[in-house]
Amino acid sequence: MIIDRRQAVSGIAAMFGAGLFAPIARAAGVQAFTPEAMPEISDGAPTKAVFTDAQRKLVSALSERVLPTTDTPGAIAAGVPEFIEKLLADWSYPKDREPIIAGLTAIEAQAQSRYKKAATALTPAQHDALLTAAMNDQFPGGKAFFEPFRQMVIAGYYTSEIGITQEREYLPVPGRYDGAYR
Repeated sequence: MIIDRRQAVSGIAAMFGAGLFAPIARAAGVQAFTPEAMPEISDGAPTKAVFTDAQRKLVSALSERVLPTTDTPGAIAAGVPEFIEKLLADWSYPKDREPIIAGLTAIEAQAQSRYKKAATALTPAQHDALLTAAMNDQFPGGKAFFEPFRQMVIAGYYTSEIGITQEREYLPVPGRYDGAYR
């Protein structure tokens, strides 16, 4: 059996349960788009830009803090930032994107307030502090951002080829990893 990304996302969906971020639930097939059917998601770039260049860089930096490079590749190497933008562009409604965009804006404001620097210029320790503050709802929009962001990072990582074949033990019986298998 060859595992595809949708099957892997379905497994991630079971892990998060009822608190699953809506676009991930749609990608896993446990929540449908309303009123029309789920669109076929193309390979490649998102159908529309969700982030500004600065937000895209911040998503990359924060993703890497959630799942950093250790003895295995981290979120950036696994393509998590691209997965997040694709998920938000092609599997979400505009209202689904609001807490993510607002959270990135709030993190930028916190970076300016606390460190007098752009969020993309912060150290990993400073990013960790901002993510912890978001997780603990210590600034407006923090908690509403953190949980969906964390879910997208985890889903993106563990459904990537790197996540499945290097971080986890993928045992193809028989076959190989094919994230785009249909």
